[in-house]
Amino acid sequence: MAVDAKTLRGSRTTKQPATTLIAAMTHDGQVLAQRRADGKSNEIPAFAPLLSGIDPTGAVITADALHTQHAHACYLHERGAHYLAVVKKNHPGLHQKVRRLPWRDVRLDHYERARAHHRDEIRRLKTASFAHLDHPHARQALQVVRWRRDLGTDKLTVERIHLVTSLPPGAAEGGELAAWIRGHRRIENQLHHVRDRTFREDASTIRTRHLPRVMAGLRNLAIGVHRQDGHTNIAAALRRTGRDHQRPLTALGLT
Repeated sequence: MAVDAKTLRGSRTTKQPATTLIAAMTHDGQVLAQRRADGKSNEIPAFAPLLSGIDPTGAVITADALHTQHAHACYLHERGAHYLAVVKKNHPGLHQKVRRLPWRDVRLDHYERARAHHRDEIRRLKTASFAHLDHPHARQALQVVRWRRDLGTDKLTVERIHLVTSLPPGAAEGGELAAWIRGHRRIENQLHHVRDRTFREDASTIRTRHLPRVMAGLRNLAIGVHRQDGHTNIAAALRRTGRDHQRPLTALGLT
């Protein structure tokens, strides 16, 4: 499951900040739970309450670096779930420790090469067992290196990402770990794209009380129904119904 948040830009007023919603969803885009983050805080305190209504036993929870928190790791352990957490410079001690592991001496666990969106991309994944990571219940550290070459400009970019996970060695193969990491980024990009482009969520001016959250829930419901029907391109699925997909959405107040 992925945990991710989105700010509804059109919900901002002169008296209140924009509504931020945090959601838990499967990696195929099914939203399982959604909660409004406190406008005076951020999405971190909403993490545990969000998952309180879900049984995460045996699940692997992916999230961005903001949720690489000691309290979150302990909470997931207590609920019988595992985490796959990104480590960045907002956790300087942990970041330096993971980054400085002897990665050159660690064997390669997964290699993948793909060509899409006018780019040639290579992804490499390494995992290292580590007994003294400064993060609760962490069992492994991971390094992902991505090489991207733009086929038009021939420009090459290299990106290194480090993560920690509570999964013990051997619990998941390198290909599985790589798919979960890539799946979280795909969820962030695709789900936000569908809600913004197809349902025009950022253009919505609904601001009254809980209505922004209700409307976001209806959009998630619509996306989930089409996902269950096997559609990955929601806009195309709506067009195939044979009617203008914006008209019914406008009638429901979804645009």
